[in-house]
Amino acid sequence: MDIGTQGLASLVVARALVPRGPWRAWVVVVVAGTISNVDFVSSMLSPSAYLEWHRTYAHSIVLSLIVSVVLAVAYILATRDTSEEKTPARMPALPKAGATPRSAFFIATILAGLLHLAMDAGQSTGTMIFWPVSRQRVALDWLPRVDPWIIAILLAALLLPELTRLVSDEIGAKSRKARGRVGAIIGLVVLGLYVGMRADLHSNSVAALQNRGYDTGQAHRVAAFADAGSPFIWHGIVETERALYEPDVSIFTSSPSDIDNGLTLFKPEPSPMLATAQNSEAAKRFLAVARFPKADIQTTADGYVVEVRDLSYVAARERKEIQARVDLDANGKTLNDELVWVRDGARH
Repeated sequence: MDIGTQGLASLVVARALVPRGPWRAWVVVVVAGTISNVDFVSSMLSPSAYLEWHRTYAHSIVLSLIVSVVLAVAYILATRDTSEEKTPARMPALPKAGATPRSAFFIATILAGLLHLAMDAGQSTGTMIFWPVSRQRVALDWLPRVDPWIIAILLAALLLPELTRLVSDEIGAKSRKARGRVGAIIGLVVLGLYVGMRADLHSNSVAALQNRGYDTGQAHRVAAFADAGSPFIWHGIVETERALYEPDVSIFTSSPSDIDNGLTLFKPEPSPMLATAQNSEAAKRFLAVARFPKADIQTTADGYVVEVRDLSYVAARERKEIQARVDLDANGKTLNDELVWVRDGARH
């Protein structure tokens, strides 16, 4: 999920759990909810670094818990003297408005970090949330990279209580309750219901793709990727023995046989060049994380070029795309293998 959405979600968490906390406490919660994105630096280095670091170690539950606790403890220690100051002129760091304000602050900081990981795991880019126990990447495919509906829910949770307060102040009915807390809690509940709806629609889309017949055989693997504009439209990928299909699925499609659109990409025939390319170091690293790899072999004046792409990049509308490129001589010997950026998103 984009950092803007994660920041809004963390702010809603802060308002729900520590509504009377000072702005510095809210900043700590927002930092805890967005700090995992530090691995974006890998995109500035190289495709290899991006593949190794993006949504891997920094996005694990273990590291998120450690970082959240460290941030919370550091803030409490840094403001301890202020919070214990009895002079009215000094504002307490964590007001004593709740039964356990520091406990609520700890929970908010931890929840913001975990909510970040949950939203990322709900997308199509694999997230290594169980590291170091497992290097398996979790990609539920429920959510798009940027979801305007989630942004609208979070903004409503933050802004509607402010509008209500303005109206109440105008008519002179001032409330002593924590400002915006109820709206934030309702926003988080609505967010959970929305994601649950997305999960159910995703399951229906996958079932529709699995139940359809394909000219090149039975579907071996199926995936449906979320559309940013509508939760009722999904971008599918279906792999059979000889081809990969890229149909779009509408939840309102009348029958599985109506799913007859998108590209059909035939797999290359087995060959010594393809086998050599797949055994190269770059291809091995790429295939270890690629969900729907598609290879193409091109003949050049000096030999062959084998390019291996992951179709899920395009189906999920990712901004960045990596492919493995292997150069072979006329005898099929590897000359060069590397991971490269595909910036134009052009399809084969």
